[in-house]
This record gives sequence, C-alpha cells and structure tokens, in this order.
Amino acid sequence: MRASPLAWLSTDGKKLLLTRVLRSFAYGYLAVVLALYLHELGLTEIEVGFVLTAAIAGSAIMTTAWALVADRYGRRRTVQTMAALMVAGGLLFAFAGDLWLLLIGAFTGTISATSSEVGVFLTVEQAVLPQTAPPQKRTWLFSIYATVASFAQAAGSLFAGTVGLFLALGLHGGDAYRPLFILYALIGLANLLVFLTLSAGVESARVQGAKGFIGIHRSRSMVMRLSALFALDSFAGALVVQSLVAYWFHVRWGLDPGALAALFFGVNVLSGLSLLTAGWLGSRFGLINTMVFTHLPSNLMLMAIPFMPSAELAVGLFLARMSISQMDVPTRQAFTMAVVDPDERTAAAGITNVARSIAAAVSPTITGFAFSVAALGLPFIAAGALKVGYDLLVYRAFSNVRTPEEEARWSARPASLIP
Repeated sequence: MRASPLAWLSTDGKKLLLTRVLRSFAYGYLAVVLALYLHELGLTEIEVGFVLTAAIAGSAIMTTAWALVADRYGRRRTVQTMAALMVAGGLLFAFAGDLWLLLIGAFTGTISATSSEVGVFLTVEQAVLPQTAPPQKRTWLFSIYATVASFAQAAGSLFAGTVGLFLALGLHGGDAYRPLFILYALIGLANLLVFLTLSAGVESARVQGAKGFIGIHRSRSMVMRLSALFALDSFAGALVVQSLVAYWFHVRWGLDPGALAALFFGVNVLSGLSLLTAGWLGSRFGLINTMVFTHLPSNLMLMAIPFMPSAELAVGLFLARMSISQMDVPTRQAFTMAVVDPDERTAAAGITNVARSIAAAVSPTITGFAFSVAALGLPFIAAGALKVGYDLLVYRAFSNVRTPEEEARWSARPASLIP
C-alpha cells in the first residue's frame, strides 16, 4: 500500500491544516466583501477604515494578552476560546448595523481585514507545527501550511460572488452580504469542534507563560530585530489590505462583487502555486534570498498599479504582483522558528506577530482617509516604497545568517565548491 504524502505529519498537524483551510476560506470571501458590506451599511470611507483598524488592533491586543497567559491557560484552550470569539464576531457582523457594535465585533480579534491569518491562531499554530514534523520538513511544512490557506482563500474569494445570487433572490444592500457572516460564524464553530480533539502533545513544547513571552534568552536580539523589520513590512502591507484593494477596484474601475470574486480567486490561486515553489527555492537558495528576491520585484509592481491606464492592465499587474509577493510568508515563518531555540518558539511567534499586528493597526484608517480625499493611488505607492526598504534592510541584516539546516548543507558541500 502506498504511503500517504503527509505520512511524516502527525495527526495534530493534519488537524491544524484543516482548521487553517476552514478559516482561510472564510477570510477569502471576507477580504472581498467586508469593505463593500460596511459601505452598504452606510459607513463613510473613514468609518470603514476605523472598523478595519479595530479588527487589526483587536488581533494585536488578543495576541499580546494570550501570549502572556497561554501557559496557564493552555494552547488548546487558547485556540478553542478564539474559535468561540470567531463565532461571536461573525454573528455581530451579521446582525449589527451600528458602528459601535461593528467596532466591538471587529475588536474580538477574529475578523480578518487582510485575507491573512488572524494573530492568536497563527501564533499558537506556528509554535506547534514544528513539533508535528521532522526538522528537515520544517520549511516544507510551512509552505504546505501557507499553500492550503492560499487555495482555500481562492475558493473563498470565488464564493464571494454569491452576493450576486442573493441580490437576484431579492435581498438588497447589506442584507445580500449577511449570509456570508452567518457562514463565518459557523466556520468558527467548526474550528472549535476540531480544536476540542487536539491531543495533549500540542502542549509539550510550550514555554513558561509570561516568562516565555517577555524573557526570551539566547535569541532576544534576533527576535527584536526581526520584529522591527516585520512591523515595517506589516504597516506597509496594511495600507493595501485586500478589503481595501477590492474597494479600490470597485471605486476606480467599477468592478462589481462578481468580478472582484473572480479577481481574488485568481490572486489566491497564483499565491498558492507560488507558495509551493517557495519551499523548493528556500531549500535551494536559502530562506533569506528567497524572501528578498521574490518580494522586491513584487513591491515595484505594487507601486505601478495605480498608474495603469485601464482596468485590464491594473488587474493584470496586480495578478502578476500577487504571483510572487507571498513567497516570503513560509520562508519568513520557517526562518524565525529555525533561528530561535525550541523553547523560545512560542515567545518568538508571539512577539513577531504582535509587532506585525500593532504596526498594521493604524494603516487602514490612513488608506480610508486617502480614499476620502480622492488620493486613490497614494496607498499603493507608499506601501510599495516602504516594502522595498524592508527588503533591503532584511538582506543587509540577515543575508549571512543560516538556519541549522542551511548550515548543515553548507558544511556538506564539496571543498571545491566552498569559496
């Protein structure tokens, strides 16, 4: 009998892939419809930015709080609680129309404004995953983890087109979007049920509570430098979160929800294919080289998008950009988990993710303001320029840092190939 392609991955690891797929499907359609839904409820562009900022800020605060108490509370109970909050957030968005209630729903820390993973889930799963597979499979596992999420997001993006069906059935305005938020709550419930079946083994490598989060030891300098750089990248990226990019295509080029669904389906399929390639590139050319030399050209393309003279060219360039822009995600995660000690992984994941979330929190409000004064292209230009700076700083700081696996491969090279 032929062995399963994932025979090397533990049952807990497979369950985490499943929960990631379910959440990412929901994030995929949320990224397409969220800003449009808020606009249909009567919110201004600045108020839409406030809600998206609340979602990112809530994620940052939740990540910080849970990282401090996760040892006493437990990894399993942490993600179970966050899944319950995902249910609550989805229901609030489904049935609330008041700005303050929407802000509370966003502040649960489970509403993704970016189409990407929400902080606490990512922090816990990122720390658990390395212990569910052999060390030599670490980068490959993070590539799979990111790839299945990207394909799930693609399916979710396409599913956003059902808004057109609900409109055809007679629902109007915000009512045509509400079923998607009810489904979001049900997906949170499905996550909760899977998390309830995780084994005690996911707790075995956790660190000692607040000490682990604040008191990382050998890798303190490394984690602080990574956090600062990741924060810069995240601030820039949040200027052009997919919810706002979808809104930009709607305002600038008149794309309706169906066209946006098709666009972001293509975006996520291309991203998923590139993530599979990232694992191979990372093992062949090194994690830092893969991060920088795929990210840099994608950011130059990002800056050029608002200058395109037609919707077709803008869509084409955006698709080209997204076909390589996400290769840094699994390589970044694998690099971070590889260069810290095993007992520092939860702390490193928590600190770097908190830094990313805090830095990103204010960005959607800035973009909302730019949109409100008709400066539609400014967020793309600013985001691309900042991200180019991030790429150059990462390469300068870490181009000579090798993970243990890279060091082993380097040492094994024939003497004739060593400079």
